[in-house]
Amino acid sequence: MEINLVISTTLLLLFVFLVYKSLAPRGRRLPPSPAVSLPIIGHLHLIKQPLHRHLLHLSQISGSPIFFLKLGVRSAVVVSSPDLVEECLSKNDTIFANRPLILVDKYVGYNHKTISGAPYGDHWRSLRRIVAQDLLSIARLKAFLHIRVDEIRHLLSGLEKASRHGFSKVELRPRLSELTFNLILRMIAGKRYFTQEKEGEQGRFLEIIKQVFEIAQASDPQDFLPFLQWIDYGGFQKKMIAFSKKLDGLLQNLVDEHRVEKRNTMIAHLLSLQESQPELYTDETIKGIVLTLIFAGTDTSSVTLEWAMTLLVNHPHMLEKARKELDSRVGFHRLINEEDLPNLPYLRSIISETFRLFPALPLLIPHQSSEDCVVGGYDIPRGTMLFINAWAVHRDPNVWDEPTIFNPDRFEGKDQVETHKLLPFGMGRRACPGLGLGQRTVGLALGSLVQCFEWERTTVEEVELDEGIGLTVPKLNPLEVMCKPREVMYEVIQGAILQS
Repeated sequence: MEINLVISTTLLLLFVFLVYKSLAPRGRRLPPSPAVSLPIIGHLHLIKQPLHRHLLHLSQISGSPIFFLKLGVRSAVVVSSPDLVEECLSKNDTIFANRPLILVDKYVGYNHKTISGAPYGDHWRSLRRIVAQDLLSIARLKAFLHIRVDEIRHLLSGLEKASRHGFSKVELRPRLSELTFNLILRMIAGKRYFTQEKEGEQGRFLEIIKQVFEIAQASDPQDFLPFLQWIDYGGFQKKMIAFSKKLDGLLQNLVDEHRVEKRNTMIAHLLSLQESQPELYTDETIKGIVLTLIFAGTDTSSVTLEWAMTLLVNHPHMLEKARKELDSRVGFHRLINEEDLPNLPYLRSIISETFRLFPALPLLIPHQSSEDCVVGGYDIPRGTMLFINAWAVHRDPNVWDEPTIFNPDRFEGKDQVETHKLLPFGMGRRACPGLGLGQRTVGLALGSLVQCFEWERTTVEEVELDEGIGLTVPKLNPLEVMCKPREVMYEVIQGAILQS
């Protein structure tokens, strides 16, 4: 029995190796690799966390801002310079508009039918049009302005309650998560799900969504060594099937609730469109859009806000400069509003510099080539995964002076940075359609925090900038700061609290 098992295993490995060799591109000038590719696994053994930092290290080993990896049966290129990013997502934008098919998106993403995971084609174009031109259009964002204002008031109310008797220590992460999560969920479903109690339906919803984030951040060897799918290595597919049923039930309940109760929400709007175009606006399409909006619109903004506040308390003179700008251009008799944002260039520079140093997605969601092409003078075969290391692009010393230093003044007088040099929302056809909402949310929230409260570090030492692990790379340790309401803004804060 043991001998037969050894023989079977050996034959299986030989078969996989032959397939691997047959898929290897020949006669092409591929980008350099950082090491020799091993049989079967290729360069998988080189992949380590944090991935964006390690990929930059591999780029330095290979001596090139573009390098080639063999990840099991998949080919991949990693790009970490703005010129190469522009070549990939501008010159070759259509070719790289595809997504690699991965198991998580098969089971959780409705078999690759969400806007983030769908292959480039008619279905994806329909989803993009629905989200960009309808759900997240300027007109609809204006219609939901009252939600953003109300959630900012909730944030200010909680901070005032925690610090009304003088400087008090507060942890910002849960408060910022509550802000962004409720903002998105109220737009989508008309409900506040995130409160301190987290009981009943609310608690179950939050737990499932938390699991979505954890699953999305995970990769599985079966994506790169598909023969492992035959035995469901680690039981991954079984777990995904069970979880996808639970998640689908949660999202279906949201849709069904809106069939009974008419609300002014995104789901209600999609259901009204379903009546005239049921073949396009299916329940599955609606649930996929809801899932994508929750995933893309919550963690990204809260993580950016936490990094921005970390950087400001580490640089109190820059915090004071931002406060003086707000005082002079908004005043002491009202809260900042979204119409003020274009007139606050230093606040915008702080946000741009935060995006640069700590992009919400340090690695853009992977692309995949739909045909052979050339990038940087190298041949890129059809079906190659493309990883764009935005974190490395943002810290390229050939582009940015003192790239590791927090310096908002570098953006002074620049209304717009070239999109291939600053990539917080991606670039090209697959760029994030939530750019407008993200900029409004971060700008209004950060401006309100600076305008209404005084902030200090909890210790003399600067707050550490260690990164955690995840797609959005939060701070390793949640930010704790000393906070108290500004005396000149106290009456305005109180008025906002009464309206919340």
